[in-house]
Amino acid sequence: MAVLLLVLLLALLFAGLGFLVKVLWWVAIIVLIIWVLGFVFRATDSAGARGRWYRW
Repeated sequence: MAVLLLVLLLALLFAGLGFLVKVLWWVAIIVLIIWVLGFVFRATDSAGARGRWYRW
């Protein structure tokens, strides 16, 4: 009985991890799209120049 509960617990754990990894892939793709759009639509300064893409 304990072995059956352990197997079910492991199955639930692995299913949850698989779902979490899939969600994290979608979050990574969305962040990548926002990052690329930041390069395309960066703000200009008063002279109209684009300036640096980094802040430091």
